[in-house]
Order: sequence, then structure tokens, then C-alpha cells
Amino acid sequence: MNVFPHDTIVPFKNSADSKKKQVENMFDKIAYRYDFLNRFLSAGIDIGWRKKAIKELSSINPKQILDVATGTGDFAITSYQLLTPEKITGIDISEGMLEIGRKKIIKAGLQSHIELLNGDSEAILFDDNSFDAVTVAFGVRNFENLEKGLSEIKRVLRPGGKLILLEFTRPSMPVIKQLYGFYMKFITPKIGKIIAKDNDAYQYLNDSVFQFPEKENFIHILNQSTYRNAFYKTLTLGICTIYCAEK
Repeated sequence: MNVFPHDTIVPFKNSADSKKKQVENMFDKIAYRYDFLNRFLSAGIDIGWRKKAIKELSSINPKQILDVATGTGDFAITSYQLLTPEKITGIDISEGMLEIGRKKIIKAGLQSHIELLNGDSEAILFDDNSFDAVTVAFGVRNFENLEKGLSEIKRVLRPGGKLILLEFTRPSMPVIKQLYGFYMKFITPKIGKIIAKDNDAYQYLNDSVFQFPEKENFIHILNQSTYRNAFYKTLTLGICTIYCAEK
């Protein structure tokens, strides 16, 4: 199984823990500020990104959806509001994030439709062909082994089911590219340190985004993982990308 450069990027460079354990600890630490920072750092644009990604599923009218790396449940909640499937199951390794997500689901009155469970994207505890769709929003960079995670997702997808990924990408347009690089390298970690009291988490965001195989390279990985009809759509001058593929 291949190891990609971003697989080795970790939040805490001096820690002996595995990437998976470090990611879990990192999100537990910043969970209480995660939603606020998402809105703040993206100026609220991330809400529209999620909606556009979810609309890619409307053609298959999924009844059972798995949201991998669900975090505080934003993508799961928006998916239910837009698609009204029978059930959405969210999994994440961070119990701190899940606790906040469960409170949001109760507040929205969706606890009979959305369930959040502690679960590992690289060892998904569901049977083969269990879901009509699998979604991952800003979480695939955090997989300890990208190919293993994609393989597990494909296993639990039913034949003809869809994978939808939403991920940060690096813009290629001159000037925008430079501004984005400056913002991610210098501004984002400083804001993270001030608001979430955690510089490492937002430095990791920058490092993992810049090492992640994106656009055509990621489509190649999906094809190598035997997904079919894989394609991508860039959003907001290329700083975010939707990836779609089928089993």
C-alpha cells in the first residue's frame, strides 16, 4: 500500500504517538472552538461549500449515508436538511468533537435521523455494501493511510453508491496563489493560537493541505483504488474542491 507525503504530516512533531492518535488528541483539544473557527477563517463560505458538495448526491436519492470524519456533525446535519435520507451515520475518532455534534443534533431535533459514533475511517465497523453514499468533509487529509481509508469506504458502499469528498486545495491563479499561501502559513496558525489556544492544530492544517495530492493527482488515486467515474469541481478560486466517485 502506497504512503503519500501527507500521510506522514502530523500535528505534534515531537510526539511519539501515531498520526491517528495525534489527530484524535488535536481535535479533542480544539473541539470547543472548531465550529467558530471554521466560520471565522472561511468568512462563512464553508457553509456554501458543504451545500454544493451534498447536491452532488441528489441524483441518487440516498437512503443510508455514512459521514466519515464527521467532527461536530455539520456535514451530516446539512445533508439531512437537503436530502432527507432515512438515516445518516457519522463516525469520528475524536470523542470531544462528537460530544458537541450530538448536542447540535438534539438541538435540531434530528436524533432519530442522525447518529454519531466513535469510529475509525480505516477500520469501519459496518458490513460490505451498507451505504448508498459516503461523505467526507475536510477529513481525508487526516487519514493515517489514505489508500486504506479509501478502500474501507469503497467496501461499505453499495455497488453504484457515491463517494463525495470536500477538501481544501491550493489555488493556481497568480496573486491568489500567493495570498492564499501567506494566509495559510502565517495568519491561520496565529488565529488558531489566539482563539483556540492551539498553534499546532492550524499549522498542521497548512502543512497537510500543502502536501495533499489534489485535483488530477487525487483523481488518479481514486482510479487506482478502483472507483469509477471520478471527477472534481473547484470552488471559490480553487481554494476548495469537491471530488466525486462511484463504486
